[in-house]
Formats: sequence, C-alpha cells, structure tokens
Amino acid sequence: MGGEILFFFEVVVGGLLAGTMYSLVALGFVLIYKASSVFNFAQGAMVFFAVLSFCGFMELGMPFVVAFFVTIFMMILLGLTTERLVLRPLQSQSEDTLLMATIGLGYVLEGLAQAAWGVEVRRLDLGIPDFPIMWLADSIGIFVSALDLTAAAIAGLMVGFLYLLFRYTKIGLALRAVADDPGAASSVGIPLKHVMLLVWSLAGIVALIAGMMWGARAGVQFALVDLALKALPVLIIGGFTSIPGAIAAGLLVGATEKVLEVYIGPFFGGAIEGWAPYVLAVFFLLYRPEGLFGEKIIRRV
Repeated sequence: MGGEILFFFEVVVGGLLAGTMYSLVALGFVLIYKASSVFNFAQGAMVFFAVLSFCGFMELGMPFVVAFFVTIFMMILLGLTTERLVLRPLQSQSEDTLLMATIGLGYVLEGLAQAAWGVEVRRLDLGIPDFPIMWLADSIGIFVSALDLTAAAIAGLMVGFLYLLFRYTKIGLALRAVADDPGAASSVGIPLKHVMLLVWSLAGIVALIAGMMWGARAGVQFALVDLALKALPVLIIGGFTSIPGAIAAGLLVGATEKVLEVYIGPFFGGAIEGWAPYVLAVFFLLYRPEGLFGEKIIRRV
C-alpha cells in the first residue's frame, strides 16, 4: 500500500514538473493576448525559430552565453519587425484579421528557420541531465528529473519577474491601460507601438527559454511548432490574460494528463495524455469560460 501511494505521488510530481514546460510556452501567448487581445498563433513557430537559431549560432562556433544573448537580440529585432510590418498596418483591423496575420507569420518563421539552419534534428545539451536526482530518490523515494526541476525553477522565476514588472512598474501600468482600452491609452500619451514592441520582445525571449527546455528534452526539431496546440488547453483553463493562471493551469494539465495516462489509460488502449487536456479545456469552456484566473466575460445584449 505504501509503495502504491509513493508511486502515485511520483506520478503527480512528474506531471506537475512537466506542466511547467507547458506553462513556459503559454506565457508567450498570455503576454501578447494581454496587450492586444490577439491569439498569437505564431508562438509555436517563434519557439522553433528561436531555439533552432540558438543551435545554429553555436554550430558557427559561438560560445553558449554569446549565442544566447545574440539570439535574444535577434528575437527583440523580430518583435520590432513584427510590430512595424504586421501589427501597425493592421492596427485598425478586426481581431480575426490579426489572428490570420499571426498564422501567416508562423509559416514565414518556420520557412526562414529551416532555410537558414536546415531541417535536421539537433541535440541540445544544456549541461542539465534528464535523469533522476539520486539523492532525492534515496531520501524520499520519488524520482524527479533534474531537467524538470530546473524548468520548474526557471518558470517560477519568470512568472515572478513578469508579475512584478506588470504589477508594480510604469510599464505594467501602460500595458494594463492598453489592454483595457487602446484608444483611451493612446489619448493620454501612452505609446502603443512601444508597448507592443516590448510585449513581442518579451514573448520572443520567453519562446527562446521554452524552446531550450523542450529542445534539451526532445531535441530541436520541427515538432516544436506544435507546442502552440499543446499550450491551448493551458490558456483556456488558466485564462488568456493571467500570468499566474498560465502556471497554475500548466501544473493542473501536467498532473491530470499523467495521472489519467497511468491509471485510466490502459482501459482506453493508452495514449490518452494527448487528448485528455482538451477534454478538461472543453469542460472549462462550458462552465467557466474565463478560466481560473481570467477576467469574467461580460456580454452586452
């Protein structure tokens, strides 16, 4: 009995730590949606573009740290280009038009990344082993991957930084004003283009870090583009505008899919962790469409 309980806790902890990886991807979506009310369908492509470029720079002989900061600068430049060439011309268009623009941007980034660096799968070594921490296993009997634990710590630090930035700084005040009413924010002197540039740049940096964590586990490959779909249930459950919600929902999705896969999966032939989060997301859409931490939806009739 004790072994079964210990195994259950191991499954839950593994799911929680894996959920932080989903949260890292979801954070990029939240940042952009919070400022523009647009679902950035290109976020998965940004993850792929950022981490593939990072690997490419290291293959050119750059040291790890230099390649990291060069890639950050490139993602900031990408944010500037996106704001100037895509968002600004479409600023007065509907949200559906902007959504279609982000879909097109995603395909452009996918093509640019593969044209510049090739299509072969790359192994990314961050110096963090994806093996259980033995002293932790010996002390409490639960096997926890060092990579998962590192990703959880990074996700926590990023959420804390972004929360403080948007809650207690002038930048955060400007972002909240733009999110509430862009027209009113612009009329009082808040530069919309600067806010959008900042948000897209931060989303690019988050995409790089998320890509590095995922790339270290599964390799840097085209499949990283599909992370956008994996993060969708996290966004629905946590709320499209909530940074803490992205983390809470990521933990919930990670733990739920692992527990269901282990204990209920055998009755369905396995492989239910691929679709179980979407069932949970549909439940939230039916009974709590704003998510756990999202703003309550008020419909005018």
